[in-house]
Amino acid sequence: MFQDLPPPVPLVTPTVEQVVITGARLPSAAGEVAFARVRLDAGDLARNPRLDEALRQVPAVSLFRRTTSLSANPTTQGINLRAIAPSGAGRTLVTLDGVPLNDPFGGWVIWSQVPPESLQGVDLVRGGGSGPWGAGALTGVIRLAERDQGAVLGLSAGEDGGRRAVASGGVMAGPLRVVAAVAAEESDGYLAVRGTRAGAADVPLDYSSRSAAVRLEGPGPRGTVIAARAGLYDETRGGGLADVGSAVQGTLLSLAAARLPDAGGPGFRVLVWRHESDLANRFAAIAADRSTTTPASVQYGSPATGWGATVTGRRTGAGWEVEAGLDARRFEGETRELFRFMGGSFTRGRLAGGESAVTGAYIDAAWRGGPWLLVGGIRADHWSFGASLRRETDLANGATLLDLQSADRSGEVMTGRAALRRELGEELALRLATYSSFRPPTLNELHRPFRIGNDITEANTALVPERLEGVELGLEGYGTLRWTATIFVTRLSDPVTNVTIGQGPGTFPVAGFIPAGGVLRQRRNAGRIEAVGVEISAHRDFGPLSLRSAASLTDAEVDGGAVAPQLTGLRPAQAPEWSVTFGADWRATARLTLSADGRHESQRFEDDLNSRVLAAATTLDARARYRLSTSAEVWAAADNLFDAEAPAGVTADGVQSLAPPRTLRLGLTLTY
Repeated sequence: MFQDLPPPVPLVTPTVEQVVITGARLPSAAGEVAFARVRLDAGDLARNPRLDEALRQVPAVSLFRRTTSLSANPTTQGINLRAIAPSGAGRTLVTLDGVPLNDPFGGWVIWSQVPPESLQGVDLVRGGGSGPWGAGALTGVIRLAERDQGAVLGLSAGEDGGRRAVASGGVMAGPLRVVAAVAAEESDGYLAVRGTRAGAADVPLDYSSRSAAVRLEGPGPRGTVIAARAGLYDETRGGGLADVGSAVQGTLLSLAAARLPDAGGPGFRVLVWRHESDLANRFAAIAADRSTTTPASVQYGSPATGWGATVTGRRTGAGWEVEAGLDARRFEGETRELFRFMGGSFTRGRLAGGESAVTGAYIDAAWRGGPWLLVGGIRADHWSFGASLRRETDLANGATLLDLQSADRSGEVMTGRAALRRELGEELALRLATYSSFRPPTLNELHRPFRIGNDITEANTALVPERLEGVELGLEGYGTLRWTATIFVTRLSDPVTNVTIGQGPGTFPVAGFIPAGGVLRQRRNAGRIEAVGVEISAHRDFGPLSLRSAASLTDAEVDGGAVAPQLTGLRPAQAPEWSVTFGADWRATARLTLSADGRHESQRFEDDLNSRVLAAATTLDARARYRLSTSAEVWAAADNLFDAEAPAGVTADGVQSLAPPRTLRLGLTLTY
């Protein structure tokens, strides 16, 4: 069950016999338990076919909109924590055994590349500062740990043409460990716009994905473990409108070597990685009666490459631990587009892109004395943006119509964190932490404009990194009832916000014509966002019955400053005030288990001006599992059991799109 981790054990000098290192990873740092950390085990992940849906068991974890990766465009699949300021780019760093999964061009995550069955667990750290994770961990970090052993085969089918197959496992071949995963999923999709407002141009959100990965791991010299991993993914999906859709493919390569700290010397980890991706999108304008669409633009490619390296050293003694590290990331990419559809064809071409880089160094330390655990760290980073280009041409004669090049920019960011944890007995602990973090804008935010329906959002090459400062106080109980309570206060400075700067119909500089009912926005660093929040969770077992619940309350308010004074006093877009999750597992017999999981979310706003309201929504999922043998089970699931209508989006003229309706699924799972 998802839970905050148990009290930390005293710091000791480990030996190879005490800790088994796999996946060329170092164990979690001793000081990590002083922050708000939640763990999902393999059982929690198995409840959902997609990883982002499994993560939503933790309140205030969500994609930019209420839709999941089953139907959401890749550009809105950035994940966010604590509802401080959700963003399509995501303000949370997601790593797989230390390798960032965030897209090198846009910062979002292609969730289909990591099937839940391929993981042994997930740690979510809400807040916590940049610390050892660096750029991008603005509101926290989600750390995925890949499976090391055992195997699972899953087959399922459901309504709307849903079908899925996945296999994942790890075996030993002499001294070599081989871990592999492969997954495929298809869906004919559901209608996002339903009821009387739907028109002939509204079509199902069809979906198809493929992914595969393999990791080879073996012993190296002087007690090291060396691991090499290669993964690839390919995904296509419809956009819910005729002639609208997307396709993305990518590869992820990594090489790591690690050694545990022991009495003979420090431990270390060296990691290098390379991430390539390419996203294509088709956009369209829709008629007022939703009967037809007209092509608006085609993003026929956005090739991007990211690569990075990390060197970490750790030394542990009696009651203390020190870790220091260096890391570097570099990204380059561009978007290639056709737009301005007139006379049956596109008349304009666009090429826009650039480069970005972040290099940093940090040191973290933890000391335990009796019931006290003290943690502190500091980090310094250098960021840079360069090679900026935006060129628009006339496709008929090749003439250059727009040629914008921005000057290279760079800067430094200092961040730090400090925390203490006090054991108040065997079953109670108190936490206090303060931290800071930062996130540079992505290449997508800097360079790529985009269109959804009749709404256009312009890029901005003048964006600067976002910064967050926070403090939190937490209390944790460990006994028959496991519970946590956390109060946090944060300030997000220079948040990248889609600021409304014009209303259609009209013609605007650079953006061009905005039709009636449409709006023009631009990404801007808009003042600051201040948030105060409370997080609580509880879990208890009553024999065969297991109950769990968690809630998050975040009161966030924008101060737009001089850049966007019209936003002052408003709530950030797509940020619900309340999120509540609840669930139960009942082992009805030795073979039959019945489960239910619910989620309630308060209203949120579609836009920065808080003019488009998405009503509160409550959904309930149910699942029954019947074990045929020790290694085989069949299951039946009903997602959104009561067919609740959960608004996921609303246009300027009031047309709502909805999250998935009730969907029934059946499956077979084999494990060993």
